[in-house]
Amino acid sequence: MKMSTRLLIAQLALAAAGTFAVAASASAQEVIVAPNAPPPVRYEAVPAPRTGYVWDRGHWRWQGGQYAWVPGHWERVHVGYHWVTGHWARRGPNWVWVQGRWAR
Repeated sequence: MKMSTRLLIAQLALAAAGTFAVAASASAQEVIVAPNAPPPVRYEAVPAPRTGYVWDRGHWRWQGGQYAWVPGHWERVHVGYHWVTGHWARRGPNWVWVQGRWAR
């Protein structure tokens, strides 16, 4: 069986199980799809500002068929860019994780 056929079968099996994660290529972002909305974001105390860093708040990650909390962390500043926080977005009946990134 060709590798692409095996990958498609694995993707379909994951989708049927209620989760879907695939990287199209080594440079592509992993796509995470969850079958239901994430819980409300937890309150986290934002630490005091840190020179050269920006705080990325915590978020829910889809893992093993359920949501798991990922605590906030520091991202090193990229001069000339601003941090766009990751978030969950509704896509049809599912929810897709949009990874945080640096933008101009």
